[in-house]
Amino acid sequence: MACEKEMWQTLGEEFVKVYYSQFDNTDRKGLGELYSPDAFLTWEGTTYRGKEAIGGKLASLPFQFIKHIITKQDCQPTIDSCVLIMVFGQLKADDDPPMAFHQVFMLKCVNNGWACTNDVFRLGVHNIAV
Repeated sequence: MACEKEMWQTLGEEFVKVYYSQFDNTDRKGLGELYSPDAFLTWEGTTYRGKEAIGGKLASLPFQFIKHIITKQDCQPTIDSCVLIMVFGQLKADDDPPMAFHQVFMLKCVNNGWACTNDVFRLGVHNIAV
């Protein structure tokens, strides 16, 4: 017998679709609107706070073309009624070879709507000493 998806699972999956579709196909500065006013983004170790700073960082990324391919995503409810999302996939930017990436989002209900309060992004680049 199939079970209905939990609300947090559906919410997480929909957020991921909207986020990466907007990231890949539109002006990235608008992505700031998906974040709460006091949200945090840690991008490759550098932290940005607030939807304006986050939108500015994402808009300033130096590539012209990008495409994300999601391999897996996991969603969990938190004990304080948030939704935790972990995304693993590959991205292709301009003429660079595809690269693995990991991204974690935390969603929270803010002013009767859902917003991202925390976001951590890392490329899956490994420096292996020989």
